[in-house]
Amino acid sequence: MSIFDQGLAPASVNHTALTPLSFIERTASVYPERTAVIHGSLRRTWRETYQRCRRLASALAWRGIGRGDTVAVMLPNTPQMLEAHFAIPMIGAVLNTLNVRLDAEAIAFMLQHGEAKVLITDREFHDVIRSALGMLSQPPLVIDVDDPEYGEGQAVSNLDYEALLAEGDPEFAWSWPQDEWDAISLNYTSGTTGNPKGVVYHHRGAYLNSLGNQMTWSMGQHPVYLWTLPMFHCNGWCYPWTVTALAGTHVCLRRVDPQKILTLIREHQVSHLCGAPIVLNALINMPDSAKASIDHPVHAMVAGAAPPAKVIGAVEEMGIRVTHVYGLTEVYGPVTVCAWHEEWDALSLDDRARIKSRQGVRYPTLEGVMVADPKTLEPVPRDGQTIGEIFMRGNTVMKGYLKNPSATEEAFAGGWFHTGDLAVCHPDGYIEIRDRLKDIIISGGENISTIEVEGVLFRHPAVLEAAVVARPDERWGETPCAFVTLKAGHADTDQAQIIAFCREHLAGFKVPKTVVFTELPKTSTGKIQKYVLRDWAQKL
Repeated sequence: MSIFDQGLAPASVNHTALTPLSFIERTASVYPERTAVIHGSLRRTWRETYQRCRRLASALAWRGIGRGDTVAVMLPNTPQMLEAHFAIPMIGAVLNTLNVRLDAEAIAFMLQHGEAKVLITDREFHDVIRSALGMLSQPPLVIDVDDPEYGEGQAVSNLDYEALLAEGDPEFAWSWPQDEWDAISLNYTSGTTGNPKGVVYHHRGAYLNSLGNQMTWSMGQHPVYLWTLPMFHCNGWCYPWTVTALAGTHVCLRRVDPQKILTLIREHQVSHLCGAPIVLNALINMPDSAKASIDHPVHAMVAGAAPPAKVIGAVEEMGIRVTHVYGLTEVYGPVTVCAWHEEWDALSLDDRARIKSRQGVRYPTLEGVMVADPKTLEPVPRDGQTIGEIFMRGNTVMKGYLKNPSATEEAFAGGWFHTGDLAVCHPDGYIEIRDRLKDIIISGGENISTIEVEGVLFRHPAVLEAAVVARPDERWGETPCAFVTLKAGHADTDQAQIIAFCREHLAGFKVPKTVVFTELPKTSTGKIQKYVLRDWAQKL
Protein backbone atom coordinates (compact mmCIF):
# COMPACT_ATOMS: atom_id res chain seq x y z
CA MET A 1 0.00 0.00 0.00
CA SER A 2 1.32 3.43 -1.01
CA ILE A 3 2.11 6.03 1.62
CA PHE A 4 -0.56 8.15 -0.06
CA ASP A 5 -3.18 5.55 0.86
CA GLN A 6 -2.53 5.59 4.61
CA GLY A 7 -5.36 7.97 5.43
CA LEU A 8 -3.02 10.63 6.79
CA ALA A 9 -5.43 13.53 6.47
CA PRO A 10 -4.63 17.11 7.52
CA ALA A 11 -5.94 18.09 10.95
CA SER A 12 -5.60 20.98 13.38
CA VAL A 13 -2.50 19.37 14.86
CA ASN A 14 -0.57 19.44 11.56
CA HIS A 15 -2.30 21.88 9.24
CA THR A 16 -2.88 25.57 9.99
CA ALA A 17 -3.78 28.45 7.71
CA LEU A 18 -0.76 30.58 6.91
CA THR A 19 -1.09 34.21 8.00
CA PRO A 20 1.42 37.00 8.76
CA LEU A 21 -0.64 37.79 11.87
CA SER A 22 1.25 34.99 13.60
CA PHE A 23 4.43 37.07 13.35
CA ILE A 24 3.42 39.75 15.84
CA GLU A 25 2.11 37.24 18.39
CA ARG A 26 5.44 35.40 18.37
CA THR A 27 7.63 38.52 18.39
CA ALA A 28 5.67 40.11 21.26
CA SER A 29 6.00 36.87 23.20
CA VAL A 30 9.72 36.30 22.57
CA TYR A 31 10.99 39.90 22.51
CA PRO A 32 8.35 41.90 24.46
CA GLU A 33 10.71 44.68 25.58
CA ARG A 34 12.59 45.22 22.32
CA THR A 35 11.86 48.47 20.52
CA ALA A 36 9.23 47.91 17.85
CA VAL A 37 8.52 51.46 16.71
CA ILE A 38 10.42 54.75 16.58
CA HIS A 39 8.49 57.84 15.51
CA GLY A 40 10.14 61.13 16.37
CA SER A 41 10.41 61.11 20.16
CA LEU A 42 8.01 58.16 20.46
CA ARG A 43 9.32 54.70 21.37
CA ARG A 44 7.12 51.61 21.75
CA THR A 45 8.04 48.03 22.58
CA TRP A 46 6.66 44.94 20.90
CA ARG A 47 4.50 44.26 23.97
CA GLU A 48 2.92 47.71 23.68
CA THR A 49 2.51 47.49 19.92
CA TYR A 50 0.81 44.09 20.09
CA GLN A 51 -1.54 45.36 22.80
CA ARG A 52 -2.45 48.40 20.71
CA CYS A 53 -3.21 46.19 17.70
CA ARG A 54 -5.49 44.03 19.84
CA ARG A 55 -7.19 47.12 21.27
CA LEU A 56 -7.92 48.42 17.76
CA ALA A 57 -9.19 45.03 16.61
CA SER A 58 -11.41 44.79 19.69
CA ALA A 59 -12.86 48.29 19.26
CA LEU A 60 -13.65 47.67 15.59
CA ALA A 61 -15.26 44.31 16.38
CA TRP A 62 -17.41 45.98 19.05
CA ARG A 63 -18.69 48.30 16.31
CA GLY A 64 -19.77 45.37 14.18
CA ILE A 65 -16.79 45.12 11.83
CA GLY A 66 -15.88 41.55 10.96
CA ARG A 67 -14.97 38.98 8.34
CA GLY A 68 -15.00 40.35 4.81
CA ASP A 69 -15.63 43.98 5.80
CA THR A 70 -13.31 46.57 4.30
CA VAL A 71 -11.49 49.07 6.51
CA ALA A 72 -9.77 51.83 4.54
CA VAL A 73 -6.85 53.86 5.87
CA MET A 74 -5.52 57.20 4.64
CA LEU A 75 -2.27 57.35 6.57
CA PRO A 76 1.41 58.21 6.04
CA ASN A 77 4.18 55.99 7.44
CA THR A 78 3.18 56.31 11.09
CA PRO A 79 2.71 53.81 13.93
CA GLN A 80 -1.04 53.79 13.26
CA MET A 81 -0.40 52.52 9.72
CA LEU A 82 1.72 49.66 11.07
CA GLU A 83 -0.97 48.80 13.63
CA ALA A 84 -3.62 48.68 10.90
CA HIS A 85 -1.67 45.95 9.07
CA PHE A 86 -2.28 43.62 12.02
CA ALA A 87 -5.40 44.86 13.81
CA ILE A 88 -7.74 44.92 10.83
CA PRO A 89 -7.02 41.35 9.61
CA MET A 90 -7.23 40.15 13.25
CA ILE A 91 -11.02 40.36 12.99
CA GLY A 92 -11.17 38.93 9.48
CA ALA A 93 -11.60 42.36 7.92
CA VAL A 94 -9.76 43.55 4.80
CA LEU A 95 -7.21 46.38 4.96
CA ASN A 96 -7.48 48.93 2.13
CA THR A 97 -4.51 51.32 2.14
CA LEU A 98 -5.24 54.49 0.17
CA ASN A 99 -2.64 56.42 -1.80
CA VAL A 100 -2.23 59.68 0.12
CA ARG A 101 -1.52 61.68 -3.04
CA LEU A 102 -4.72 60.85 -4.88
CA ASP A 103 -7.49 63.38 -5.49
CA ALA A 104 -10.93 63.31 -3.88
CA GLU A 105 -12.63 61.71 -6.87
CA ALA A 106 -10.22 58.76 -6.90
CA ILE A 107 -10.51 58.31 -3.13
CA ALA A 108 -14.31 58.40 -3.34
CA PHE A 109 -14.27 55.76 -6.07
CA MET A 110 -12.09 53.43 -3.98
CA LEU A 111 -14.18 53.87 -0.83
CA GLN A 112 -17.34 53.09 -2.77
CA HIS A 113 -15.93 50.31 -4.94
CA GLY A 114 -14.27 48.60 -1.96
CA GLU A 115 -17.40 49.11 0.17
CA ALA A 116 -15.39 50.52 3.08
CA LYS A 117 -17.26 50.32 6.38
CA VAL A 118 -14.61 52.32 8.24
CA LEU A 119 -12.04 54.95 7.23
CA ILE A 120 -9.06 55.74 9.48
CA THR A 121 -7.52 59.01 8.32
CA ASP A 122 -4.71 61.35 9.34
CA ARG A 123 -5.56 65.03 9.84
CA GLU A 124 -3.06 66.04 7.17
CA PHE A 125 -5.52 64.87 4.51
CA HIS A 126 -8.65 66.55 5.87
CA ASP A 127 -9.36 68.56 2.73
CA VAL A 128 -9.31 65.69 0.25
CA ILE A 129 -11.13 63.34 2.65
CA ARG A 130 -13.92 65.84 3.30
CA SER A 131 -14.37 66.27 -0.44
CA ALA A 132 -14.33 62.52 -1.06
CA LEU A 133 -16.86 61.82 1.69
CA GLY A 134 -19.14 64.47 0.22
CA MET A 135 -19.33 62.43 -2.99
CA LEU A 136 -20.65 59.33 -1.22
CA SER A 137 -24.30 58.58 -0.47
CA GLN A 138 -23.27 56.19 2.32
CA PRO A 139 -19.96 57.34 3.79
CA PRO A 140 -18.05 55.02 6.13
CA LEU A 141 -17.48 55.49 9.84
CA VAL A 142 -14.51 57.90 10.06
CA ILE A 143 -11.79 57.67 12.72
CA ASP A 144 -9.53 60.70 13.18
CA VAL A 145 -5.78 60.32 13.71
CA ASP A 146 -3.96 63.25 15.32
CA ASP A 147 -0.23 62.56 14.98
CA PRO A 148 1.75 64.63 17.53
CA GLU A 149 4.73 64.56 15.16
CA TYR A 150 2.62 66.50 12.64
CA GLY A 151 0.45 68.74 14.80
CA GLU A 152 -1.42 70.37 11.93
CA GLY A 153 -4.52 69.69 9.87
CA GLN A 154 -8.11 69.40 11.04
CA ALA A 155 -10.27 66.62 12.39
CA VAL A 156 -12.76 65.09 9.97
CA SER A 157 -14.47 63.09 12.71
CA ASN A 158 -15.26 63.35 16.42
CA LEU A 159 -14.11 59.75 16.87
CA ASP A 160 -10.45 59.95 17.90
CA TYR A 161 -8.08 57.06 17.21
CA GLU A 162 -6.47 57.05 20.67
CA ALA A 163 -9.88 57.29 22.36
CA LEU A 164 -11.03 54.35 20.25
CA LEU A 165 -8.04 52.26 21.36
CA ALA A 166 -8.79 53.13 24.98
CA GLU A 167 -12.14 51.36 24.55
CA GLY A 168 -10.46 48.20 23.28
CA ASP A 169 -9.22 45.11 25.09
CA PRO A 170 -5.39 44.71 25.14
CA GLU A 171 -5.90 40.96 25.64
CA PHE A 172 -8.49 40.63 22.84
CA ALA A 173 -8.65 37.05 21.54
CA TRP A 174 -8.35 37.74 17.84
CA SER A 175 -9.34 35.17 15.25
CA TRP A 176 -7.01 33.15 13.07
CA PRO A 177 -8.29 33.30 9.46
CA GLN A 178 -10.80 30.58 8.67
CA ASP A 179 -8.97 30.01 5.41
CA GLU A 180 -5.54 31.21 4.27
CA TRP A 181 -7.23 32.11 0.97
CA ASP A 182 -9.27 34.75 2.84
CA ALA A 183 -8.56 38.29 1.70
CA ILE A 184 -6.14 40.22 3.91
CA SER A 185 -5.86 43.45 1.94
CA LEU A 186 -7.11 45.44 -1.03
CA ASN A 187 -4.68 47.56 -3.06
CA TYR A 188 -5.67 49.72 -6.01
CA THR A 189 -3.54 50.03 -9.12
CA SER A 190 -2.55 53.46 -10.35
CA GLY A 191 -5.43 53.65 -12.82
CA THR A 192 -3.55 55.49 -15.54
CA THR A 193 -6.43 54.82 -17.93
CA GLY A 194 -9.97 54.60 -16.57
CA ASN A 195 -10.77 53.63 -13.00
CA PRO A 196 -8.10 51.85 -10.96
CA LYS A 197 -8.44 48.11 -10.41
CA GLY A 198 -8.73 46.65 -6.92
CA VAL A 199 -6.07 43.98 -6.34
CA VAL A 200 -7.03 41.47 -3.65
CA TYR A 201 -4.30 39.81 -1.54
CA HIS A 202 -4.78 36.69 0.59
CA HIS A 203 -3.20 35.66 3.91
CA ARG A 204 -1.17 32.85 2.32
CA GLY A 205 0.45 35.14 -0.23
CA ALA A 206 1.19 37.86 2.33
CA TYR A 207 2.80 35.29 4.65
CA LEU A 208 4.95 33.78 1.90
CA ASN A 209 6.09 37.06 0.35
CA SER A 210 6.99 38.33 3.82
CA LEU A 211 9.30 35.34 4.20
CA GLY A 212 10.54 35.79 0.64
CA ASN A 213 11.74 39.29 1.55
CA GLN A 214 13.89 37.90 4.35
CA MET A 215 15.22 34.98 2.30
CA THR A 216 16.11 37.25 -0.62
CA TRP A 217 17.72 40.06 1.36
CA SER A 218 19.25 38.00 4.20
CA MET A 219 18.06 40.64 6.67
CA GLY A 220 18.86 38.62 9.80
CA GLN A 221 17.36 39.12 13.24
CA HIS A 222 16.46 42.60 14.55
CA PRO A 223 16.90 44.75 11.42
CA VAL A 224 16.37 48.49 11.84
CA TYR A 225 14.11 49.38 8.93
CA LEU A 226 13.50 52.96 7.78
CA TRP A 227 10.13 53.57 6.12
CA THR A 228 11.13 55.50 3.01
CA LEU A 229 8.75 53.33 0.97
CA PRO A 230 5.04 54.21 1.47
CA MET A 231 3.24 51.52 3.45
CA PHE A 232 0.19 52.14 1.26
CA HIS A 233 2.11 50.85 -1.76
CA CYS A 234 1.57 47.06 -2.04
CA ASN A 235 1.31 47.02 1.77
CA GLY A 236 4.86 48.34 1.90
CA TRP A 237 6.02 45.36 -0.20
CA CYS A 238 4.94 43.19 2.79
CA TYR A 239 7.70 44.67 4.97
CA PRO A 240 5.31 45.61 7.83
CA TRP A 241 5.00 41.85 8.31
CA THR A 242 8.61 40.93 7.41
CA VAL A 243 10.26 43.34 9.87
CA THR A 244 7.81 42.28 12.57
CA ALA A 245 8.60 38.59 11.98
CA LEU A 246 12.28 39.36 12.52
CA ALA A 247 11.64 41.34 15.71
CA GLY A 248 13.08 44.38 14.00
CA THR A 249 12.50 48.06 14.60
CA HIS A 250 10.19 50.14 12.38
CA VAL A 251 11.57 53.67 12.04
CA CYS A 252 8.67 55.78 10.78
CA LEU A 253 8.97 58.67 8.34
CA ARG A 254 5.94 60.77 7.38
CA ARG A 255 7.43 62.00 4.11
CA VAL A 256 10.62 61.49 2.15
CA ASP A 257 13.21 64.12 3.02
CA PRO A 258 16.85 63.30 2.11
CA GLN A 259 18.31 65.20 5.07
CA LYS A 260 15.86 63.54 7.45
CA ILE A 261 16.72 60.14 5.96
CA LEU A 262 20.43 60.65 6.53
CA THR A 263 19.80 61.90 10.06
CA LEU A 264 17.64 58.90 10.97
CA ILE A 265 20.15 56.47 9.44
CA ARG A 266 22.87 57.88 11.69
CA GLU A 267 20.79 58.29 14.85
CA HIS A 268 19.17 54.86 14.81
CA GLN A 269 21.81 52.86 12.95
CA VAL A 270 19.30 52.02 10.21
CA SER A 271 20.26 48.81 8.43
CA HIS A 272 17.63 48.58 5.65
CA LEU A 273 15.39 50.80 3.55
CA CYS A 274 13.39 50.45 0.33
CA GLY A 275 12.16 52.76 -2.41
CA ALA A 276 12.31 53.94 -5.97
CA PRO A 277 15.61 55.06 -7.55
CA ILE A 278 14.56 58.68 -6.94
CA VAL A 279 15.22 58.17 -3.22
CA LEU A 280 18.85 57.20 -3.87
CA ASN A 281 19.17 60.02 -6.39
CA ALA A 282 18.07 62.50 -3.72
CA LEU A 283 20.64 61.16 -1.26
CA ILE A 284 23.63 61.41 -3.58
CA ASN A 285 22.74 65.00 -4.42
CA MET A 286 23.04 66.02 -0.77
CA PRO A 287 26.16 67.92 0.37
CA ASP A 288 29.22 65.78 1.06
CA SER A 289 29.11 66.72 4.73
CA ALA A 290 25.61 65.22 5.03
CA LYS A 291 26.47 62.07 3.10
CA ALA A 292 29.54 61.47 5.27
CA SER A 293 27.28 60.85 8.26
CA ILE A 294 26.73 57.20 7.23
CA ASP A 295 29.30 55.26 9.24
CA HIS A 296 27.88 51.73 9.09
CA PRO A 297 26.61 49.32 6.38
CA VAL A 298 23.19 50.22 4.98
CA HIS A 299 21.21 48.09 2.53
CA ALA A 300 18.83 49.68 0.02
CA MET A 301 16.31 47.70 -2.02
CA VAL A 302 15.31 49.46 -5.22
CA ALA A 303 12.48 48.44 -7.55
CA GLY A 304 11.64 49.36 -11.11
CA ALA A 305 14.28 50.57 -13.52
CA ALA A 306 17.74 50.11 -12.03
CA PRO A 307 19.67 53.26 -11.16
CA PRO A 308 22.28 54.28 -13.74
CA ALA A 309 25.89 53.22 -13.12
CA LYS A 310 26.86 56.69 -11.95
CA VAL A 311 24.11 56.66 -9.31
CA ILE A 312 25.00 53.15 -8.12
CA GLY A 313 28.66 54.14 -7.81
CA ALA A 314 27.87 57.28 -5.84
CA VAL A 315 25.51 55.39 -3.53
CA GLU A 316 28.05 52.64 -2.87
CA GLU A 317 30.66 55.28 -2.02
CA MET A 318 28.27 56.46 0.71
CA GLY A 319 28.26 52.97 2.22
CA ILE A 320 24.87 51.89 0.85
CA ARG A 321 24.65 48.51 -0.86
CA VAL A 322 21.99 48.37 -3.56
CA THR A 323 19.79 45.33 -4.26
CA HIS A 324 17.64 45.53 -7.38
CA VAL A 325 14.21 43.86 -7.38
CA TYR A 326 11.12 43.83 -9.58
CA GLY A 327 7.44 43.22 -9.08
CA LEU A 328 3.95 44.62 -9.44
CA THR A 329 0.94 45.41 -7.29
CA GLU A 330 -0.64 42.16 -8.51
CA VAL A 331 2.16 40.06 -6.97
CA TYR A 332 2.50 41.70 -3.52
CA GLY A 333 5.36 43.95 -4.64
CA PRO A 334 8.85 42.62 -5.55
CA VAL A 335 9.06 38.94 -6.51
CA THR A 336 12.27 38.82 -8.56
CA VAL A 337 15.75 39.89 -7.50
CA CYS A 338 19.08 40.42 -9.20
CA ALA A 339 20.61 37.70 -7.01
CA TRP A 340 24.25 38.65 -6.56
CA HIS A 341 27.31 36.45 -7.14
CA GLU A 342 30.47 37.17 -5.17
CA GLU A 343 32.67 37.00 -8.26
CA TRP A 344 30.85 40.05 -9.63
CA ASP A 345 32.34 42.20 -6.85
CA ALA A 346 35.64 42.27 -8.74
CA LEU A 347 34.06 43.80 -11.86
CA SER A 348 34.27 47.46 -12.78
CA LEU A 349 31.52 49.82 -11.66
CA ASP A 350 30.02 49.95 -15.16
CA ASP A 351 29.98 46.16 -15.42
CA ARG A 352 28.43 45.81 -11.96
CA ALA A 353 25.79 48.39 -12.86
CA ARG A 354 25.06 46.57 -16.10
CA ILE A 355 24.41 43.36 -14.19
CA LYS A 356 22.38 45.14 -11.52
CA SER A 357 20.14 46.57 -14.23
CA ARG A 358 18.68 43.09 -14.66
CA GLN A 359 15.47 42.23 -12.86
CA GLY A 360 17.02 38.85 -12.18
CA VAL A 361 15.48 35.62 -10.98
CA ARG A 362 12.39 34.67 -9.00
CA TYR A 363 12.09 34.83 -5.23
CA PRO A 364 12.22 31.39 -3.57
CA THR A 365 8.54 31.97 -2.72
CA LEU A 366 7.39 32.47 -6.32
CA GLU A 367 6.91 29.29 -8.31
CA GLY A 368 7.39 30.48 -11.87
CA VAL A 369 8.75 33.33 -14.00
CA MET A 370 9.31 33.24 -17.73
CA VAL A 371 9.83 35.55 -20.69
CA ALA A 372 7.59 34.34 -23.49
CA ASP A 373 5.67 35.22 -26.62
CA PRO A 374 2.56 37.17 -25.49
CA LYS A 375 0.28 35.20 -27.82
CA THR A 376 1.64 31.64 -27.76
CA LEU A 377 3.23 31.68 -24.27
CA GLU A 378 6.25 29.94 -25.76
CA PRO A 379 9.42 30.93 -23.85
CA VAL A 380 11.84 33.08 -25.85
CA PRO A 381 15.44 31.93 -26.40
CA ARG A 382 17.89 32.71 -23.59
CA ASP A 383 19.97 34.92 -25.84
CA GLY A 384 19.63 38.32 -24.15
CA GLN A 385 18.20 39.67 -27.40
CA THR A 386 14.77 38.22 -28.13
CA ILE A 387 12.03 40.30 -26.49
CA GLY A 388 8.99 38.72 -24.88
CA GLU A 389 6.54 39.45 -22.11
CA ILE A 390 7.23 38.56 -18.46
CA PHE A 391 4.81 35.98 -17.04
CA MET A 392 4.49 34.81 -13.45
CA ARG A 393 2.61 32.25 -11.40
CA GLY A 394 2.61 30.98 -7.85
CA ASN A 395 1.28 31.56 -4.36
CA THR A 396 2.21 35.23 -4.34
CA VAL A 397 -0.01 36.17 -7.26
CA MET A 398 -3.18 38.07 -6.30
CA LYS A 399 -6.58 36.44 -5.84
CA GLY A 400 -7.79 38.66 -8.69
CA TYR A 401 -9.32 42.07 -9.41
CA LEU A 402 -12.26 43.03 -7.18
CA LYS A 403 -15.60 42.97 -9.04
CA ASN A 404 -13.80 42.70 -12.38
CA PRO A 405 -13.90 39.08 -13.60
CA SER A 406 -13.12 39.97 -17.20
CA ALA A 407 -9.92 41.80 -16.25
CA THR A 408 -8.95 38.90 -13.97
CA GLU A 409 -9.55 36.37 -16.73
CA GLU A 410 -7.48 38.41 -19.16
CA ALA A 411 -4.62 38.80 -16.68
CA PHE A 412 -4.59 35.04 -15.92
CA ALA A 413 -5.06 33.76 -19.49
CA GLY A 414 -3.16 30.55 -20.16
CA GLY A 415 -2.50 29.87 -16.49
CA TRP A 416 0.06 32.66 -16.11
CA PHE A 417 -0.17 36.24 -14.83
CA HIS A 418 0.50 38.63 -17.73
CA THR A 419 2.64 41.49 -16.41
CA GLY A 420 2.62 43.67 -19.53
CA ASP A 421 6.39 44.17 -19.17
CA LEU A 422 8.70 43.37 -22.08
CA ALA A 423 12.04 41.75 -21.34
CA VAL A 424 14.82 39.51 -22.58
CA CYS A 425 16.21 36.41 -20.87
CA HIS A 426 19.99 36.08 -20.61
CA PRO A 427 21.84 32.75 -20.94
CA ASP A 428 22.13 32.52 -17.13
CA GLY A 429 18.33 32.79 -16.78
CA TYR A 430 18.34 36.38 -15.49
CA ILE A 431 15.60 38.52 -17.01
CA GLU A 432 16.05 42.14 -18.00
CA ILE A 433 13.16 44.50 -18.70
CA ARG A 434 13.33 46.41 -21.94
CA ASP A 435 10.00 48.26 -21.70
CA ARG A 436 6.32 48.18 -20.96
CA LEU A 437 4.16 46.90 -23.79
CA LYS A 438 2.55 50.33 -23.95
CA ASP A 439 5.91 52.18 -23.71
CA ILE A 440 7.86 50.54 -26.53
CA ILE A 441 8.48 52.99 -29.40
CA ILE A 442 8.07 51.70 -32.93
CA SER A 443 9.85 54.08 -35.28
CA GLY A 444 9.92 53.21 -38.97
CA GLY A 445 9.24 49.58 -38.07
CA GLU A 446 12.13 49.43 -35.58
CA ASN A 447 11.51 48.80 -31.88
CA ILE A 448 13.16 51.29 -29.53
CA SER A 449 13.51 50.56 -25.82
CA THR A 450 12.84 53.74 -23.83
CA ILE A 451 14.86 52.26 -20.97
CA GLU A 452 17.94 52.01 -23.19
CA VAL A 453 17.63 55.64 -24.29
CA GLU A 454 17.03 56.79 -20.71
CA GLY A 455 20.16 54.94 -19.61
CA VAL A 456 22.23 57.02 -22.03
CA LEU A 457 20.58 60.27 -20.98
CA PHE A 458 21.42 59.60 -17.33
CA ARG A 459 25.09 59.39 -18.27
CA HIS A 460 25.10 63.03 -19.39
CA PRO A 461 26.76 65.09 -16.62
CA ALA A 462 23.99 67.71 -16.65
CA VAL A 463 21.04 65.33 -16.41
CA LEU A 464 19.41 64.74 -13.01
CA GLU A 465 16.34 62.80 -14.24
CA ALA A 466 15.12 61.62 -17.64
CA ALA A 467 12.16 59.84 -19.18
CA VAL A 468 11.48 58.94 -22.81
CA VAL A 469 8.13 58.39 -24.53
CA ALA A 470 6.84 58.14 -28.08
CA ARG A 471 5.91 61.28 -29.97
CA PRO A 472 3.75 60.98 -33.13
CA ASP A 473 5.71 61.59 -36.32
CA GLU A 474 4.26 61.84 -39.85
CA ARG A 475 7.24 60.16 -41.48
CA TRP A 476 8.35 57.56 -38.92
CA GLY A 477 5.08 56.92 -37.10
CA GLU A 478 6.76 57.55 -33.76
CA THR A 479 10.05 59.04 -32.60
CA PRO A 480 11.62 59.24 -29.12
CA CYS A 481 10.79 62.33 -27.10
CA ALA A 482 12.97 62.94 -24.03
CA PHE A 483 11.82 64.83 -20.95
CA VAL A 484 14.79 65.94 -18.87
CA THR A 485 15.34 67.57 -15.49
CA LEU A 486 18.72 69.27 -15.25
CA LYS A 487 21.01 69.37 -12.24
CA ALA A 488 21.54 72.66 -10.43
CA GLY A 489 24.10 74.81 -12.18
CA HIS A 490 23.46 73.33 -15.65
CA ALA A 491 20.60 75.55 -16.84
CA ASP A 492 22.56 76.51 -19.95
CA THR A 493 22.41 72.94 -21.32
CA ASP A 494 20.26 72.90 -24.47
CA GLN A 495 18.52 70.37 -26.72
CA ALA A 496 21.33 70.28 -29.25
CA GLN A 497 23.87 69.24 -26.62
CA ILE A 498 21.65 66.43 -25.34
CA ILE A 499 20.96 65.11 -28.84
CA ALA A 500 24.64 65.28 -29.77
CA PHE A 501 25.53 63.28 -26.66
CA CYS A 502 22.95 60.63 -27.53
CA ARG A 503 24.32 60.31 -31.06
CA GLU A 504 27.67 59.31 -29.58
CA HIS A 505 26.11 56.37 -27.72
CA LEU A 506 23.03 55.26 -29.68
CA ALA A 507 22.07 54.10 -33.15
CA GLY A 508 20.71 57.01 -35.16
CA PHE A 509 17.07 55.88 -35.14
CA LYS A 510 17.12 55.63 -31.33
CA VAL A 511 18.27 59.21 -30.75
CA PRO A 512 15.55 61.52 -29.33
CA LYS A 513 14.25 63.92 -31.93
CA THR A 514 12.79 66.18 -29.24
CA VAL A 515 14.10 67.17 -25.80
CA VAL A 516 11.92 68.97 -23.27
CA PHE A 517 13.41 70.41 -20.07
CA THR A 518 10.95 70.18 -17.19
CA GLU A 519 10.15 68.70 -13.78
CA LEU A 520 8.98 65.12 -14.27
CA PRO A 521 5.51 64.18 -12.96
CA LYS A 522 5.69 61.34 -10.42
CA THR A 523 3.46 59.05 -8.43
CA SER A 524 3.56 59.03 -4.65
CA THR A 525 6.09 56.19 -4.78
CA GLY A 526 8.47 58.17 -6.99
CA LYS A 527 7.66 56.46 -10.28
CA ILE A 528 7.57 58.73 -13.30
CA GLN A 529 4.06 59.07 -14.73
CA LYS A 530 4.73 58.26 -18.35
CA TYR A 531 1.08 58.49 -19.29
CA VAL A 532 1.26 62.21 -18.43
CA LEU A 533 4.40 62.59 -20.54
CA ARG A 534 2.76 60.75 -23.44
CA ASP A 535 -0.09 63.24 -23.27
CA TRP A 536 2.40 66.14 -23.25
CA ALA A 537 4.27 64.66 -26.22
CA GLN A 538 1.04 64.38 -28.19
CA LYS A 539 0.53 68.13 -27.81
CA LEU A 540 4.03 69.27 -28.73
